[in-house]
Amino acid sequence: MEFFRIRRTIPFMRHALVLNAISIIFFVLAVFFIVTRGFHLSIEFTGGTVIEVHYPQPAQLDEVRSTVAELGYTDFQVQNFGTSRDVMIRLPVREGETSAMQSESVMGALQASVPDAELRRVEFVGPQVGRELVENGLMALLVTVIGIMIYLGFRFEWKFAIAGVAANLHDVVIILGFFAFFQWEFSLSVLAGVLAVLGYSVNESVVIMDRIRENFRKQRKTSVREVIDSAITQTMSRTIITHGSTQMMVLSMFFFGGPTLHNFSLALTIGIWFGIYSSIFVASSIAMWLGVKREDLVKAPKKEDPSAEIV
Repeated sequence: MEFFRIRRTIPFMRHALVLNAISIIFFVLAVFFIVTRGFHLSIEFTGGTVIEVHYPQPAQLDEVRSTVAELGYTDFQVQNFGTSRDVMIRLPVREGETSAMQSESVMGALQASVPDAELRRVEFVGPQVGRELVENGLMALLVTVIGIMIYLGFRFEWKFAIAGVAANLHDVVIILGFFAFFQWEFSLSVLAGVLAVLGYSVNESVVIMDRIRENFRKQRKTSVREVIDSAITQTMSRTIITHGSTQMMVLSMFFFGGPTLHNFSLALTIGIWFGIYSSIFVASSIAMWLGVKREDLVKAPKKEDPSAEIV
């Protein structure tokens, strides 16, 4: 479906060198901030105290958050657990305080406003669990990247596989660089957003690559650069509709989803915009510079052997 069609081919590849130089600068800066500043890991990775509280009526999460913040906590999580009456509070480790001491102070503050609030569970999550989460998350990222490369290699050609993976890694590193530079909290939901961006970005790359292969069949006397430009131009309507509708949904989570979905939607927003950029300029440019040609994607018809004719 197309709401509009661009009649004139846009010469995207004419500016490929400059735009990829900008991408390299962003990529290097992102790696620099990741190495020097690190991540502001949530207590899911660093360890902390988990408190489960039951309310006789649906809990007001904003009031719970303000109550916990008044105790001097800045890095904590408050969310519903199971039902609207059950609340899970995650607190970071404090020097000189045990989990029991933290739970007593929090419950005292909560019961001052809601006397019927009931403590259901107190649990300490150690940093060992955090290390396992980091390792499992990195393993999931590695398996995803390898799977994407294998898929693109079978679906298209190895040059497109390298180009697609480079573009996807570009998106991931840029997202992580933003979180490292601004020191936004990096939680499991953010990691899930990064993995979602990988699949989302490769889908855009596949659409463009598929159109490039189709144009190689139709435009037999056109140069490789012009074929790529026409393929990107022809998919612009689809790109705007798909990414625009997705961004509307993500923005609704960002503004109305609460603190739980805030950083998740933030990671998706960065990934969507850089995913468009990398699919158009990074993946297509790398494939062009690797020397992709019509023979790589379109198999020549087999010639009949005259000696095999039956007389």
